[in-house]
Amino acid sequence: MTQDNHDTCGCTVTPEHVDMARRRLLASAAATGATALAGGTAHAATPEARAAYADPDAPGLPQIDMEIIPGRTALVVTDPQIDFLSEDGVTWGVVGESVTEQGTVDNIERLFAAAKDAGMPVFVSPHYYYPHDHKWHFEGTLEKTMHSIGMFDRPDALSLDGFDGSGADWMPQYKKYIEDGETIVCSPHKVYGPAQNDLNLQLRKRGIDKVILAGMSANLCTQAHLYELLELGYEVAVVRDATAGAKVPEGDGYLAAIINFRMVANGVWWTEDAVTRIARGA
Repeated sequence: MTQDNHDTCGCTVTPEHVDMARRRLLASAAATGATALAGGTAHAATPEARAAYADPDAPGLPQIDMEIIPGRTALVVTDPQIDFLSEDGVTWGVVGESVTEQGTVDNIERLFAAAKDAGMPVFVSPHYYYPHDHKWHFEGTLEKTMHSIGMFDRPDALSLDGFDGSGADWMPQYKKYIEDGETIVCSPHKVYGPAQNDLNLQLRKRGIDKVILAGMSANLCTQAHLYELLELGYEVAVVRDATAGAKVPEGDGYLAAIINFRMVANGVWWTEDAVTRIARGA
């Protein structure tokens, strides 16, 4: 969906510019086989996806795990937003195949529901861009891409005008969990990781030192949150099918992420395993 957020921002991004950029992104995805898949998502990764991204039969690295401890463990979800997870989002052309084959949308909801049922604290680290962010003097490759397609755009940092149903909004099925008055919605991260938002502060103030991590997108914000949280001394288990990645000519983002998850995370879980562990650890 295009968003009419830049009429007065002084930048060059217009609705027409966003629409053309989105068309180019969709065309690139179609050319490499990452075609948006219609229909609902499954409740778990498809058998084909499980096989394609299966763990090695004989791991070469030590196999470790994370224990859930009530009062010290929280669910953290990165970017559970329309632009990443909906067929109407501006990135669906490149992430839609991965989101669909992993069952990401439903799996994130299953984690939200399990955490709420168990009384586990839930934190959301969102991604928003305001007009002043479009005046940055330099950008990385995907920063430039996100800005050019109007991803996560909001017209003002202090206003929710136009937020409902926009690409920056939550997926509709998540709203009952996120907007329940209990979920901690952190200030936005701006590039990929949480170094510039208040996630670490909010976790520490709640006595959290163990994180179950899910959300979008696997090799970008989710992975960057994993690295930052590890550097800050948290234990982190990633839910592997509650995330997804772009498939572009440069490579498969989900594959890149899952390799790194195996190498650095304190646990790499499937959603059904995570849900069971959350309930058992309540």
